[in-house]
Amino acid sequence: MKLVFMGTPEMAVPTLDMILKEGFEVPLVVCQPDKPKGRGNKLQPSPVKEFALDHNLEVFQPEKIKNNPEAIEKIRSLKPDFLVVVAYGKILPKELLDIPTFAPINVHFSLLPKYRGAAPVNWAIINGEKETGVATMKMDEGLDTGDILLMKSIPIEKDDTTITLSEKLSKLGADLLIETLKNYHNITPTPQDHASYTYAPIIKKEDGKIDFTKNAEVIERMIRGFQPWPTAYCFYKGKMVKFFKAEVVKANGKPGEVVGVDKSSFLVACGEDSGLRILELQMEGKNRVDAKSFLTGNTINVGDLFE
Repeated sequence: MKLVFMGTPEMAVPTLDMILKEGFEVPLVVCQPDKPKGRGNKLQPSPVKEFALDHNLEVFQPEKIKNNPEAIEKIRSLKPDFLVVVAYGKILPKELLDIPTFAPINVHFSLLPKYRGAAPVNWAIINGEKETGVATMKMDEGLDTGDILLMKSIPIEKDDTTITLSEKLSKLGADLLIETLKNYHNITPTPQDHASYTYAPIIKKEDGKIDFTKNAEVIERMIRGFQPWPTAYCFYKGKMVKFFKAEVVKANGKPGEVVGVDKSSFLVACGEDSGLRILELQMEGKNRVDAKSFLTGNTINVGDLFE
């Protein structure tokens, strides 16, 4: 069975790895162009590109996939049985979706029709969902609107971050994709309930700014859901502070005010008589540390304000 694989980030790597281990033929891997990263803005290959090159696979990185006859023809010439798409990063045109002999299949990291879009793992945590999952979908021209082939769910643990949950889902997605491919001709695609869809928009930096008038439970989910980027952040004495771990407690005080300090943590008041006990943080220009280490070298006083 011949597959063209399209994917870009780390979350797509386990699926490509499993495809190779199962013995499927992969004549081409398509991923986004290298992007500048780090202080030097040097071009960095994506995780999928690195993995593909390490396994001697041909990599193709078109600047665009729509209105690109050369790219379409290159993929068409391979006559793939399936097109497998995992977090590629672009909506694919109909002329590309029509190429595979059997189907274009997408691995999407939510329980469709909930959380269509670019950031389903983040928003599932931020919105307080108790479970999420993975769906394999027969792609159409819409944004995650195709018929569902298979779907599996897992619980969201109370300490899950987007990083830890993504790792679990990427492994689940790899297994589900293989199950889908092996049983494709015995699976009856199920149309989504389009009336009950929700959307998971792309994350913007400003989404991570903490509003301490909100309930601490909401902010704590932000802390977990906005990792690794943009993180949940605020400002203390004019410097940015990122919070990485906190627990919800009851507290009284002005939102953002420090209302308690001990040797291993400090307590910040939030809305609705709630508070956050800060356990892990990073001050601007400093390393990420636990609160105990931070308080050893810094002074936080009751009455100080985070904003």
